Amino acid sequence: MAVLLGVDTGGTYTDAILLDDATDRIMASAKALTSRPDLSVGVGQAIDAVLAEAGIAAERVAMVSLSTTLATNALVEGQGGRVALVTIGFDEGELGRDGLAEAMKGDPVIAIAGGHGHSGAEAVPADLDALDRALADLPSGLSGFAVAGRFATRNPAHEVAARSLIRSRTGLPVTCSHELSQALGGPKRALTAVLNARLIGLIDRLIGACEAHLAARGIDARLMVVRGDGALVSARLAREKPIETILSGPAASVAGAAWLTGEPEALISDIGGTTTDVCLLTDGRPAIDPAGARVGPYRTMVEAVAMRTTGLGGDSELHLIEGLDGGLRLGPRRLMPVALLAVGHAALVHAALDRALAAEAVPDGAGRFAVPQWDRMPEGLDPRETTVAARLVQGPLPVAEAVRSRVEAPALGRLVARGHVIIAGVTPSDASHVLGGLTVWDASAAEKAVRLFARRRTGRGERLAPDADTLARMIVAQLTAQTVDCLLETAFAEDPRDWGLAPETLARHSLTRAGLVRYRGVIETELRLGVPVIGLGASAPSYYGAVGEALGARMILPAHAGVANAIGAVVGQVAMVAEGSVTSPGAGRFIAHLPDGPAAFADRDSALAALQSALSEVASSRAQAAGVEEVRLEVARELQEVPIEGQVMFIEARLRVTALGRPRIARS
Repeated sequence: MAVLLGVDTGGTYTDAILLDDATDRIMASAKALTSRPDLSVGVGQAIDAVLAEAGIAAERVAMVSLSTTLATNALVEGQGGRVALVTIGFDEGELGRDGLAEAMKGDPVIAIAGGHGHSGAEAVPADLDALDRALADLPSGLSGFAVAGRFATRNPAHEVAARSLIRSRTGLPVTCSHELSQALGGPKRALTAVLNARLIGLIDRLIGACEAHLAARGIDARLMVVRGDGALVSARLAREKPIETILSGPAASVAGAAWLTGEPEALISDIGGTTTDVCLLTDGRPAIDPAGARVGPYRTMVEAVAMRTTGLGGDSELHLIEGLDGGLRLGPRRLMPVALLAVGHAALVHAALDRALAAEAVPDGAGRFAVPQWDRMPEGLDPRETTVAARLVQGPLPVAEAVRSRVEAPALGRLVARGHVIIAGVTPSDASHVLGGLTVWDASAAEKAVRLFARRRTGRGERLAPDADTLARMIVAQLTAQTVDCLLETAFAEDPRDWGLAPETLARHSLTRAGLVRYRGVIETELRLGVPVIGLGASAPSYYGAVGEALGARMILPAHAGVANAIGAVVGQVAMVAEGSVTSPGAGRFIAHLPDGPAAFADRDSALAALQSALSEVASSRAQAAGVEEVRLEVARELQEVPIEGQVMFIEARLRVTALGRPRIARS
């Protein structure tokens, strides 16, 4: 009997399940808190707990598969390591396209001459001397580099040369844009490379934590990682291309939901600590987003499940809306719930909350704490960041003690954005502890923090709520309302009708609101979802009953819904993709853009055959390296040809070769 171990690391919890591969039976499941900065603690606790629950020896595990929402969460929250971008042959205007400037967050950009033309021929020699000089002037504290060259998908030579120079000078990881996508569009490729470079350290730490604990327990099994399209890849490849793990957790949850329910058509809504991920299941399978995965504000070139990811979860930050009547809004940033912080720092949390509650007016920053997320002081900090970080060396502090002047507040914000610090404050999880829906952490601390937040004043000078219980119900109601918006946005986006407005607009339209409450007047309205909703996530049973009622939809809350991601991690298969193109710069000349560079041919069919052979070899070797013994190839060909004066003129051809198969269930 082969036993498969699935592990999913989310922002709040790390889940683990054991699956009997012969009978498709879930043998056991377990949860542990995700630990930061040392992810190995949470991973190890989850693995140990599920093995103990099943009562089996660790040596019986034949394969381990890992999914995660950490990469998704980092992009939604605007976090990640500091990187430098090297552009080759781009003009200044291109750096402002596709959100590239915003994604850089002030990190250095090195622009050098170079680049290729559409045919793959060198347009301008790469100015590697200029790159060498610029590398010497870079600030300390960088975690990696992204390199993007003009038409690098037609000829990657300049990107490869720049990577070699950067590695020799810095020793840091380098992401080349041509390795992530074969599509044209330089700025978007550059954006994808930047995000990949930011995530390398995060995913490397996660995989390393998992590998270390498996070795410590004597589990000599192949480690796979779920990609954003639901396919499995080797841990080595995931380390090189962590951007492909964005939507890894959501993709695994889709696979888990389909496996658990067998529903052919449904909206899947997975609520975690940081995000809510919504996807449409059709004929038992999700669609692939043709425009590339969108996470938070970024549209990438990463192929992934068509899913809408919103910064809304059980640990979302609570905001008081300015205005006369006030009001609440949740997200997109994740906070550590006060109830959770108090588990390990009870004296600090209760003393700070008691002082704030004893004050006549609510002090600025009351009820919020700065929590360090490092095992040693971060490098590359400016003087104000260093001052704030130094105060946190001994552990968490109330924000008012960590930041002692207004000029230090932006420094704390930058530490949070880089993942060095997390803020603890009131979240829906705290509200659930107040209402009794959750009991795992410190309910007394949650009640104090929520009661303190309730004392805040609206624009009319009135208290936001009379007591903690009332505010807690308001918070849960706000979570329900925003979840309804998430589901409606996806429903309108996936509906075959062209409604003439953006899904975000339609979800909040007054007619939609009227339809949900079945308004009756001169006009009568009614609106409901035409498919059921599958609710996933540990907190789904607490919140999603009200969501189903609001949408007039059948709500499915399957058994094991809280560990669906870990289930989905072990039921997928390997799918390795290699892409390329053939272009024609002139009559009788056909250029096959091979993985190693362009090659010229005298006729179209020879060029296509050479490209298909090269791509098949690349895809097959990647699948075999991931543990697939019986590789199945699928070839997709797209020809662009136009008739001109009775003759067919060749424009371009694109080939996509996919190597498929189940990973070998055996010892590595």
